[in-house]
This record gives sequence, structure tokens and C-alpha cells, in this order.
Amino acid sequence: MTSLDVAVRPANPDDIDPIATMLGIVFHHTQDPEVWAVERPLHDPARGLVAVDGDTIVGAASSFDREMTVPGGAAVPCAHVTGVGVLPTHRRQGILRRLMERQLTDLAAAGREPIAALWASETAIYPRFGYGFAGHRVRLRADLTGTGLPPAAPGRLRTGTPAALRPELVKLWDEVRGSRPGWSSRDDNWWTYLLADVASERDGAAERLAVVHADESGTVDGYATWRTKGDWGDNGPDGEVRVDEVVAATPAAYQALWRFLFSLDLTRRLTFGYATPDEPLWHLVPEPRRLGGNLADGLWVRLIDVATALRARAYRTPLDVVLSVTDAILPANAGRWHLTVSGGAVTCEPTTSPADLACDVLELGAAYLGGTSLSALGRAGRVTELRPGALLEADAAFGWHQAPSGSEVF
Repeated sequence: MTSLDVAVRPANPDDIDPIATMLGIVFHHTQDPEVWAVERPLHDPARGLVAVDGDTIVGAASSFDREMTVPGGAAVPCAHVTGVGVLPTHRRQGILRRLMERQLTDLAAAGREPIAALWASETAIYPRFGYGFAGHRVRLRADLTGTGLPPAAPGRLRTGTPAALRPELVKLWDEVRGSRPGWSSRDDNWWTYLLADVASERDGAAERLAVVHADESGTVDGYATWRTKGDWGDNGPDGEVRVDEVVAATPAAYQALWRFLFSLDLTRRLTFGYATPDEPLWHLVPEPRRLGGNLADGLWVRLIDVATALRARAYRTPLDVVLSVTDAILPANAGRWHLTVSGGAVTCEPTTSPADLACDVLELGAAYLGGTSLSALGRAGRVTELRPGALLEADAAFGWHQAPSGSEVF
């Protein structure tokens, strides 16, 4: 059998549950009905594609309709790509390529979302479709017996269940996310999903809790969500703190929240999966080496509409550069683009002028959130400098003062 025996078509409402079953096989898990009950409302069949062999769904790709913060604080419509997979019986027949290319052409034709983003299950797959590695994340596994505590900070802490504190969490998230490239919008369904505390997802740990920090005036300016897993060893308590999220509007709130998480009784380890290379925590503890950071890839970004995407973000320095861009899937992106940044105004228009830099759309996606250096891509031979000095100029402009960070895996 070849992929010609398989049809790719838009998903419909009747496909949602079979898609979930198929993806459970692909990703080696059995869907808990309680988890699916809060996840299902996130999925819009109109944003999905399925590959069908007869009446059987053998592959799928979809995306969530959300916004993503880009450098400068704009909330840009972004296709949050998810649910991509092909059954083991139908692998290596070109089905995944058909799904991904169809998804991109459909998104481009719709004209609403200039960028797409995803978390890569396997990092070798998605560069083939123009997705660039847009920034690192750092997984922490801290040894609380040797890391030391962040300094004390003013303010008050208050704990409770995430459900009870939800209004305050939502309000603060919406206030802070405009300053964090890579963070995504969350509607009510997303908050319900992210705060759900299904027993099968706890891996033996206790229920999820939340803590909010208020400054001296009583204004909530930070929160964290976490759970603990108790354990005892030969030398006494050996518990673990599993941090889900830390959101802080001020340095004092950030410092106070991490001090709280580092000092929970009967715990000896702490894990956190969404730190960044420039995480302030590195500079707050006496022994940063004991944070146990493990560098990994974070978000992968794809420009669907080059001109609109480049106009949507801010830049650190003025810029006047002509980019020669290739795009094997979306030909409207290919060609030369004149990008100018002056006095906060950004323009990006097609041009026939000689190019200063040449690259694929993948490299623009990698640099888009400010987390991947164009100069590093140049040293890797991925960006070609055609005018002396152009690469350093563009690198300075595309960089950002804060590393991007995905807010959660989607």
C-alpha cells in the first residue's frame, strides 16, 4: 500500500474521539476519560485534518486557535500545532508530509495567522516543513539540600487550591504574558484544562496547590502552582516538589515564590520543566550548579506570512536590510523582502533590490522570538551574508532582552 490509497480531508465533529484513540496508539498512552473530558473542548474539528484509509483514521494534524506574545508585547494570532501523528502501520508512506503541507497551505489561504508554533516530539521531523528551533528551555532538577535559598523578599503569601484562586491566576497571567515572548493566550477552556487535577496524571504525587504573592499594598503580583510527592529514605524525609508554573510581575514576587518552593518541609528535590537559559533563579541561589539544569529545545516556530509576521514584532535596534527568503511549501513567502525598522515603525515589503542576507523561512522562524541568534545561524552556514556587516546588524535587531519561553506544552 502507498499513501495514494489514503485520502487527506478536513476533520468533522465525528472524528474527534477516533483521532484521540489513534493518537493514543501513536504516543503510547491510554486516554483517561476524566482527562479527555476536560481536553476535548479544546479541540475544534474545523481546524483539523485526517488521513483515512477506507473508514479508518490513520493520521491526523490539527491546531489550536490562540495568540502568542512576540517581542515588543504584541499578541499575534498563532496556529498552535498539535495532534500530529500517523499510525505505525502507515508510516513512511508520505502521509505526515501530506498532512503538514496541507495544514500550512490551508492556514496561509485562510490568512488569519501569520505564524505557527509547536513542541516537537522528534526534532528531526519539523524542520522539513519550515519550523525553526526558536529557543531553549531548561529542565531543572534541583538538589534542595545544597542549592541554598533565594533571599527573603517583602510581601505576603497565601495558598489554596488552583480552583479557589483561579480568578487571581487568570488576571495575573493576562497582565504578565504581554512581557514574555512565547507565552500563549488562555481562554476559559484552557484554564480548566491546565488546572484540572486528575488523579491518573499525578504519578503518585499529592493534589496540585497554588500560592499567590501580594505586595505590601495587597496587590497580587505573582503566583506559582505545584504539587509534592512524599518519600522517606534511610536518612529521613526525601520528598520532591514538582513545580508547574511560576508567574511574577515583579522581582520581589519572583524571589518570594521561589524561596517558598525551595523551603517546603520534608522535601529534598525540586523539578521544573519550563525554565529559560536567562532564568533569574540562576542568580538568586548560592549554589546555582545544584539546580541541575538540563538544556532542551523549546518552541519551534514557522512563519506562514513572512511580511505580516516580521511587521508584527518589535526589534531592539534600527534596521534596513533586504532578505532573500526561500520557502519550498509556501511560495508566496519566497523572494526578496525589504525590512526596515525606524523609530518604532516596522515595514516589510517585496523588493527587487539586491539582497543583504539569504536564508530559508526556517531560519526566520528560529530567530523570530529573539531566542536564536542570526549570527549563530550564520556561523552554522544557515544564513548567508551578502553585504558585509548585514548579519551583525540583523542579529542585533532580532535579538531580545528576555529569552522566549513556551508557557505549556500544547
